[in-house]
Amino acid sequence: MQPVCLVIGAGAGIGGNVGKRFAQAGYHAVLCRRSDQDGLNKLVSDIESEGGLASGFLLDATKDGTIEERVAAVEADLGPIEVALYNLGAQIGNRALTETSYKAFELGWRLGNFGLFRLASAVCPLMEERGKGTILVTSATSAVRGNAGQHSHAAAMGGRRMLCQSLNAEFAAKGIHVAHILVDGAVDAPDTLGKMLGAEQYQRMREERGMEHDGMMLPAKMAETYFHIAQQHRSTWTHELDLRSFSDLAWWNH
Repeated sequence: MQPVCLVIGAGAGIGGNVGKRFAQAGYHAVLCRRSDQDGLNKLVSDIESEGGLASGFLLDATKDGTIEERVAAVEADLGPIEVALYNLGAQIGNRALTETSYKAFELGWRLGNFGLFRLASAVCPLMEERGKGTILVTSATSAVRGNAGQHSHAAAMGGRRMLCQSLNAEFAAKGIHVAHILVDGAVDAPDTLGKMLGAEQYQRMREERGMEHDGMMLPAKMAETYFHIAQQHRSTWTHELDLRSFSDLAWWNH
């Protein structure tokens, strides 16, 4: 059986492109997303058309047991999970404190923290037994800087960062590489930023900043960084890095 790259949050942006990159390197890409069966099927077909191996599953990470059951099924039916990517966003949009319901705040925690905790709880014992493994975690600027209207998201991403540090402290010496990847800028992804902004505003941003301007991060290029991190020799592991377009100011310069 081939080694597996499990992607939780495999949309057409970062997650799908990371899955494609690992499939090109001989991994079985297991792509999981909450909805859009047609989009999931297209990702799988694209990988298979290039000679790679992929499987797709709809998975609602907010429901108890879904992540754990998928990990167990992959290990039993497809192969050992050598790389796991947690790529679920927790952005609910800008909301004043009085407009952030308990339910909305808790949703950010479930997506930002609890889902990653559940994934780690499922895969770390397996990786520890094998003496190796990589957990890649997509994060955001809100992990290091809160903003007005970002109560849920900043709390979720800040917690995600601390959880990654805690996992690294416990499992790095056991051969498990945990990497926190902070995305500090706009990603040219139609099913994340595109849905958040709406089709018209998203296309206008692409024309003004993206495309030939290289002012929006390209998921396929980001995937190269994710892949590189997973291949690092353990004497030079990266735990945290940030990514942004060349034309954007870094978060600490704002």
